[in-house]
Amino acid sequence: MSEGNAASMEQTAVSPLDQLIYLAKLTPADCPSDAVLLSRVSLADWLVCGIAGASEPVAEKMQAFAASEAGTASAASLFGGGEASARTAALVNGTISHALDYDDTHFDHVGHLSVGIYPAALAMAEVQDATADELCAAFLTGAEAAIRTGRVLGAAHYNRGFHQTATAGAFGATIAAGRLAGLNDMQMRAALSLCATRASGLKSQFGTMGKPLNAGIAASNGVEAAQLAGLGLSSADDGLFGPQGFVETHADSPEAFLAGFSELRFMENRYKFHACCHGLHAMIEGLRPLAASVDLADVEWLQIRTNPRWLRVCDLKTPRTGLEVKFSYAWLAGMVLSGLETGDRALYTDALAANRDLAAFAKKVEVVADASIGDQQGAGTLTLRDGMTRSYSHDLAAVVPPSELMERVAGKAKTVLGPRAAPVLELMHRLNDGPRAVSARGIGALIRRA
Repeated sequence: MSEGNAASMEQTAVSPLDQLIYLAKLTPADCPSDAVLLSRVSLADWLVCGIAGASEPVAEKMQAFAASEAGTASAASLFGGGEASARTAALVNGTISHALDYDDTHFDHVGHLSVGIYPAALAMAEVQDATADELCAAFLTGAEAAIRTGRVLGAAHYNRGFHQTATAGAFGATIAAGRLAGLNDMQMRAALSLCATRASGLKSQFGTMGKPLNAGIAASNGVEAAQLAGLGLSSADDGLFGPQGFVETHADSPEAFLAGFSELRFMENRYKFHACCHGLHAMIEGLRPLAASVDLADVEWLQIRTNPRWLRVCDLKTPRTGLEVKFSYAWLAGMVLSGLETGDRALYTDALAANRDLAAFAKKVEVVADASIGDQQGAGTLTLRDGMTRSYSHDLAAVVPPSELMERVAGKAKTVLGPRAAPVLELMHRLNDGPRAVSARGIGALIRRA
């Protein structure tokens, strides 16, 4: 959406729901070119996460669930092999691609966009025999819708226990699926209102298979709402923002975010290149340039400054398992300075948690809450045994060109998938050369085989 279109929407006081419906009609030409390119980065990153997640225990269970519904029409592909109905495929693929928690994050939306929206978009795109260009455009408009909804629901919604990936994400999935299904404005209105009575997902599931299932639920709800609206199912005129609708029942102060409701924000999407909590990534990126010139044994002290919110999430002092290592500033700092590949998910083992060198280094690490540092920022100071100090700082919000991000996703694919990365890397080249020549069904075939 151009700035002129955004301003025009604000001036004419278009309702929030109508603004979401308007999003579904935007073409790539209406969007910033970098946002269009970034939607392709998200597609590649999502495919990497889904292919890698297909070997996780939850994937086996979701595949079994899909097989139990084998009597229904099958037109959409599944990570790891097989096909299912569009709704079931969205559920399965959303769950599998979030299994590793290695997917993108939008801090303003307070959730993960790709795993809730791309599964719905791909499932519907396969049914409609759409191109990759149409697939990415649907995702982009759905992502913008999810971000807006997430902002309106606000941090209070998340802090109360709702998982925005699932709740706000479902409305983005509805926009994406509805666009690909060819819904008109009235049908899209009905779809969003139907989604409002289905959207769900709780943080109580964190640490279990229920967390990735939340992403699958978002995608599945989006496909279901779009399909039911296409069949003519009636719904409230505005089940999202209207009286007793989703926002009124799930948010405390939505008015605070409605003023800038038309602003495009997908360019603020962030990608994970380290297989650990996103709260650690700014520190990792800041320390990496120092690793080549600093030996772990030469460090006398490391002070890490971080936003206070992360102390409750990823400051485990003595992790006992490989999973807990992913939430430890001290361990990850030692890993970076030791030259270990933090993007390799296979590295995070119980043996790593018991590593004596890292345990000894952890005693030299002090993590300090600093309210002046944003939740995407990190800073700190290394004090060496010879008295010299080295400081670092990094801001994940710093603009990185989509071309550079695509290169980093390619590196992530090689690290995470090994030889299985080849078809994904080939697809990435084809997307760059001309996404209209790539079909959604071709992408579906890729995820079945990989």
